[in-house]
Amino acid sequence: MSEHADKIKKLAREISIVENNASGAERLLDAAWKKGNHAFRIGVTGPPGGGKSTLVNCLAAAYSDAGKKTAVISVDPSSPFTGGAILGDRIRMNELSARENVYIRSMATRGSLGGLSMKTHDVCDILDGHGFDIILIETVGVGQIELDIAQAADVTLTVLVPDSGDDIQAMKAGIMEISDIFVVNKSDRHGVEAMVLNLRSLIGLRRTYSTLPWEQPVIKTIATEAKGIDLVLASLEDYKAMLIKHNNWDNIRNERLKNKVIQLVDGAVSEAFWTREKRDILRDALFSETNKRQSPFKIAEILLHSLRNA
Repeated sequence: MSEHADKIKKLAREISIVENNASGAERLLDAAWKKGNHAFRIGVTGPPGGGKSTLVNCLAAAYSDAGKKTAVISVDPSSPFTGGAILGDRIRMNELSARENVYIRSMATRGSLGGLSMKTHDVCDILDGHGFDIILIETVGVGQIELDIAQAADVTLTVLVPDSGDDIQAMKAGIMEISDIFVVNKSDRHGVEAMVLNLRSLIGLRRTYSTLPWEQPVIKTIATEAKGIDLVLASLEDYKAMLIKHNNWDNIRNERLKNKVIQLVDGAVSEAFWTREKRDILRDALFSETNKRQSPFKIAEILLHSLRNA
């Protein structure tokens, strides 16, 4: 087996350990944090059918051609039968995955309501620790506010298509709040100019709360023909340069670290709190005739009182 194949096998094994929270996961993540925090993490989201996979394939190929070590994480709906990821049109990435500087991993959402498994954050850290320059994260595109993608990525790219009502959906779903770059794909379709105008008219709203000197670009592409990909790449590089110039590159990583610490502490405290005694108290409060009309606030007060008196 070649040295490259050995490295890929080792990487895949580490990701599986982290995904399954198996023995050694914490050690791997700790080592990755010490070596990583350099990769540019690009989130790609948007409604289904917009051509996200094709666009991600084009971006990965371009970064690979430029000599960048590139990883793609495709987050898919969990299979109701196996719990694994539904690969679907990932097959088209087979040719790309044959390149030595490209790694592709498909992950299941594992029931995450935002469409992005919390383990995706950890997988990004492992990839970062293995020296990847670019990490592309493609989400399910469930059509709701995917704040988790904004937390996992340095930049969020939203893919929409004309003549499908996606511009209205963007306004309703609050996509304006999480998107740094808009891509109107399949721009050879009817209604593309109207969508572009509508999006640009909404971009002014971003200025009311954004502290960064960035106006979201709206880029027209035809991903199946690789048209407009150069403009997307240029905008991504401009955004990264802006983050570095205004010291937000480190701020994003510090915020990501803080959120992870809070998540770990909350999980540990919750696990320690819910002893058998606490579960018995909760059960009695729910099913006892004398407690039937108690509010959740009163039940929580009883539980917390028992903690204070422990």
